[in-house]
Parts: sequence; structure tokens; C-alpha cells
Amino acid sequence: MSDYKLLIGGELVEGDHVMDVINPATGVSFATVSRASVAQADEAVAAAKAAAPSWAATSLADRRAAMLALADAIAARADEIARVLTAEQGKPLAEAIGELAWTDGYLRHYCTLDLPDRIIQDDATGYIAVKHKPLGVVVGIIAWNFPLLVACWKIGPALLAGNTIVLKPAPTTPVTALLLGAICKDIFPPGVVNIIADANDLGAHLTAHPDVAKVGFTGSTATGKRIMATGADTLKRVTLELGGNDPAIVLEDVDVKKTAQAIFSNAFLNNGQVCLAIKRAYVHNDIYDAMCSELATLADAAIVDDGAKQGTQIGPIQNKAQYEKIQSFLETARRDGTIVAGGEVMERDGYFVRPTIVRDVTDGHRIVDEEQFGPILPVIRFDDIEDVIARANNSETGLGGSVWSNDIAKATEIAGRIESGQMWVNQHIAIGPHIPMAGFKGSGIGVEQSVEGFAEYTQLQVINVARV
Repeated sequence: MSDYKLLIGGELVEGDHVMDVINPATGVSFATVSRASVAQADEAVAAAKAAAPSWAATSLADRRAAMLALADAIAARADEIARVLTAEQGKPLAEAIGELAWTDGYLRHYCTLDLPDRIIQDDATGYIAVKHKPLGVVVGIIAWNFPLLVACWKIGPALLAGNTIVLKPAPTTPVTALLLGAICKDIFPPGVVNIIADANDLGAHLTAHPDVAKVGFTGSTATGKRIMATGADTLKRVTLELGGNDPAIVLEDVDVKKTAQAIFSNAFLNNGQVCLAIKRAYVHNDIYDAMCSELATLADAAIVDDGAKQGTQIGPIQNKAQYEKIQSFLETARRDGTIVAGGEVMERDGYFVRPTIVRDVTDGHRIVDEEQFGPILPVIRFDDIEDVIARANNSETGLGGSVWSNDIAKATEIAGRIESGQMWVNQHIAIGPHIPMAGFKGSGIGVEQSVEGFAEYTQLQVINVARV
């Protein structure tokens, strides 16, 4: 028997399999959850397909009411959910509580969005209207870094647009999603929301399923490419929010101490396991040594511990595979650069690595060219602004980035020349439900958040009437 069940067709059911979920702070299991078989994945898609016509016919006002009820139900159990989130993801409890607050804000903002008919022509000769219609069954596949927030990034716009959904969380963080399923069961009609867990073996089956109209995915670029390939035969709509190697360009006129604190916070949020985190800092030569020293001081002072303990600032790496990947990055950092803080795993149970600052590295080194997705920040020296713009753009990805300077006009001009979907000036990871989020190059396809992201969950239809 499992501690947490699947949601299929409005019922909480045992999986045909079970799996243990590891607490990354201890390295041992803290829960046993249901795991779906291929047959149960098909049942979830069939339930979503059966529920789609009636849900599409439900008024937007009623769909909004259900979504607001979901937000209220999550808020009522916020403390419980936050503790489960910390146990399975590893983030400090304060960050887990923050994820709950972000989730609440996103769900409530989605309920303010609308895509009314747009009238192109209405005169004596004809009437032309542009409409947005539901797509049908959506599959949402979510990453392990923000299990609740990203799940609701899919559920919110998909359902409000009139679609039904099958949600599949990451295999290492299924508990929060299954707990969300238990909440959804009492709010939405049977089949509108279905949530199943797997051992990383059902994704391709779901994304190739002929009854699935759209896939919304958050995760790695490599997996995003596979999703596009498996969905090609049925020409599925896709929204892919993928990896990034976000640069921060720091000009010589900044307040070093203040800017270092902001750079550090935005590089090591959620232990660096954020798609939009700062992954490489380009710092002007005039302040390079001072910035490296200040960043090292902050890294050395950070409290790294079990996220459930009061005062913890940085928790463990979320899973063993990523922990081992981070260790390989540390090896290359020791070889190619100078580690001035951190650089080692912690001798204790769980997957702990101290925040690491690496200086004296440059483009062409793996630690700079690849997304670490962990607590490592390479700091790269530059002198010429044209050169650093070219270096920042020399990447296969382009999700986010930032420019830091007291000269706002200059920083804004530089930001506009960086090939990234989100560019910030004197801030980073400044996102919100009202702001479109998109990626250049290998960082994704489509838009999430805002009314533009909402429209991605619809099919455009033109009604063109001749008046004779």
C-alpha cells in the first residue's frame, strides 16, 4: 500500500506499482507512493478525454470559481504542503512557504485572464471574429525543482482555457503533486484533473499518445527535444520551458558589496536549481578581485543544512543523479579555475554541497559553457563590453540574463542586445504571472505566464460570415 495515491477519473487509486521517495537531506526514503503502469496512464488519458466536452462547455465563470477553490484549498493546507515539499525537494522551509505563496498568486492571477472574441469586421458586408477554443487533453510534465508551482503553472491555464489535464511529476518529487491530486479530487469534476506518478518511464508514452492534443513541459533541453520528436506524428502543440545558462554582466560602476549580495542570492536560490538562476557572472576587471572576494565571503557564511531545520539557508541537492553531476563539475572547476569558496561535498548523510565560487575561468571551460544547475558560480573577467556581449550570446540557450550598473540607460541598451527571453537590469528572476516568459534558442518554444501563455492552451479559430 502507498502513502499517496494516483488521481484518475475522479478517484484516488492505488498504482499498479509503488516506489519510495528519498529525502535528499538524509538519503533515505520518507514516503511510499503509487506508481502508474502504462495501462493506468492510458486510463488517465481516457478519463481526461471523456471529461473534455463537458468541461469545455462549462462557463469561464464556473471554471474560475473552481480554480479559486483550488487556491483556497491549497492555502488552507499550506503548512502541511510546505513541510512535504521540503522533505521531498530539499529546499529550506522558508523557500517552500514562498513557493506556496507564489502558487497562490499565480492561480489567482490566472483567474483574471480572458481571451474574448476579437471582432475584425462587423459591417454590412460581413462579420469576422477570432475565437480561442479549447484544445482537449493536455499532458503536463513537471521538473523537480518547484514541484507545486510548476504543476499549477500547467493546471491553471490549461483548465481555465477549457482543457482537461494529465499531470506527471518528476519521479524524485511526486509527493506534492499526488497531494495536490487529493485536493483536486474534491473540487473538479471527474476526469478534469488526473495526476499520475512514474519512474521516468511513462513520459514518451504520454507525449506520443494520439488522444493528447498538447504537452506543456518544464525541464531540460535534451528532454524537450525528445518530447518534440515523440509528438511529431500527431503534430501536438507544445510549450517547452527548458534549460538556460543565464549570464549576469556586472559593470565597473556598481556598489560591489550590494551587487554581490544580489548576485549571490540569485545564483544560489533553491541551491542553484532554478532554470533562471545566474549561472555565470561576467565581472569587469576593475572590480573583479573585490567581487570574487565578496562572493566568497557570502558563500562561506551560508548555512547549509536540512531544509526542515530553522535557520537553514541552502538545503541539499535534490537527487543523487544531480549530486553526482555536481561533483563532476567540481572536478572540472578544480582543474580549470581557482575555487575561492566551497568546492567540496559535505561529509554527512544526504546530498550536500557547499556553495562554490570559482574564479580565473573563462569561456571554453565546461564550468562556464554548461548549465550547472547546482550551487556553483563561475566568475569570469572582462574588459570590453562588445566582447562580453558576444561571449554572453555564445550559448546554445537563451532563457534569462541580467546587467548590473548605476548607468540605467547603458545597462538597458546592453540588455537589449543579449539573446535571452528575459533580461533584467539591476535585478534577476523578477518574474510574475502577468509577465510573459519565453526562451531563445535551446531554452524553449512558446510562452508561459500572462495572457500570451494562456493563449498557448487554446486553438485559434476564425468565424467569417458573408452578409448578402
